[in-house]
Amino acid sequence: MIYWVGRKGCGTVTDFTKNVIRIIQTIPYGKVMTYGQIARAAGSPRSARQVVRILHSLSEKYGLPWHRVINSKGEISFRDEEMFINQKLLLESEGIEFITERSLSLKNYLCHIDPEF
Repeated sequence: MIYWVGRKGCGTVTDFTKNVIRIIQTIPYGKVMTYGQIARAAGSPRSARQVVRILHSLSEKYGLPWHRVINSKGEISFRDEEMFINQKLLLESEGIEFITERSLSLKNYLCHIDPEF
């Protein structure tokens, strides 16, 4: 069982959260997934914002490759310039090329997971 400690105390992690963590951990080097794609694969298609919250609160604890998660337009979503640059540099270090300052080709870099995941 996975436990978490947050601002509201301790608790158990939901099945959705466990699935999100497992899916993000499987994103291969040089590939990306979208928040919505992860939410669908984890069993809750309308929970892309929850994926954002999970990444924010649990990336460090579970060593998640947070930089491989982008929005459905193929763009880095961070508005904070330092976080944006950090994510972009991490993706570029994996061989991902950007077609604009903020976006990459989903056709070339999107990771497709087994629907039975």
